[in-house]
Amino acid sequence: MRFMPKEEKFFDLFEALADRIEAGGKLFLELVKEEVYNETQTARLKEIEHEADIITHRTYEKMHTTFLTPLDREDIHCLINKMDSILDMTEAAAARLILYKVKETAPALIEQARVLGESIGKVKTIIHALREMKHAPLILQTCVEIHTLENAGDVILRSIMAHLFENEKDVRELIKWKEIHERIEEAIDVCEDVSNIVEGIVLKNG
Repeated sequence: MRFMPKEEKFFDLFEALADRIEAGGKLFLELVKEEVYNETQTARLKEIEHEADIITHRTYEKMHTTFLTPLDREDIHCLINKMDSILDMTEAAAARLILYKVKETAPALIEQARVLGESIGKVKTIIHALREMKHAPLILQTCVEIHTLENAGDVILRSIMAHLFENEKDVRELIKWKEIHERIEEAIDVCEDVSNIVEGIVLKNG
């Protein structure tokens, strides 16, 4: 059974936003693998973020002009807001690589970006599966996997922070890297927030 067979536009918008987030996550991973960070890639990431913002606002507008929505309005608002925040945090981390004139790639940064990319991929999976309730088992299992990735991200961040505070003697460099790594972790955390919202929607409508 579909949540609301006559209203598909919301799901189209959810899926379009998930696709933009995935594109941003892939570009960010490519960026952090580069030995020299360039503004062309961060500019493209900013464009993707802007495209996502447009989709987000279209969803808000449709929510306010649709009498009967396929999901609770509060769920739609929370879901779209959190999805958009994933890309906001990702772009913020990328922007700081340029702003702080980071000169080299840290292996831990790539590891974090990979966890973020995998989390985003699973967010896309549950969003594209949300259209039909027959996918509920897949959604719930993938939500568990996102939670596992978030835990892995926490472990990575703790290890990064311990290494920074023990080995980085330049306070300015420490502050720069701390902020970059924390932005990425925030993006991973928001992926889990999205999965929690989707899990609640499935359980409520199942």
